[in-house]
Amino acid sequence: MHAREESAAERWRDLPDPDHVEAAATAFRMLSDPTRVRVLWLLCGSEHDVTSLANKIGAARPAVSQHLAKLRLAGLVTLRRDGRRAVYAARGGHVRRLLAEAVEAADHHITGTADHD
Repeated sequence: MHAREESAAERWRDLPDPDHVEAAATAFRMLSDPTRVRVLWLLCGSEHDVTSLANKIGAARPAVSQHLAKLRLAGLVTLRRDGRRAVYAARGGHVRRLLAEAVEAADHHITGTADHD
């Protein structure tokens, strides 16, 4: 086994801390809703307020607001105030990579394309 393969294998030998497992499971639960996936996808590209998100995904503003609250509680999005307007964004690179990997895995599943490590 090569050094790189060995270090990758070692990473998966021990379970993560229980708090980390719980937080990760919560994040995955939040991503189990298609509307939240759409919202987070848009937020990975740029900041948006509730109204612009609702318009882009074709959902009611109150529903989008509820989804954003859940994504915030899971630590997947951030909120900043711009005057009276609330502006949301994906929390960072880890969230963007997580979502991109999930969509890529879905693509492999749907198209039957081989997965490459």
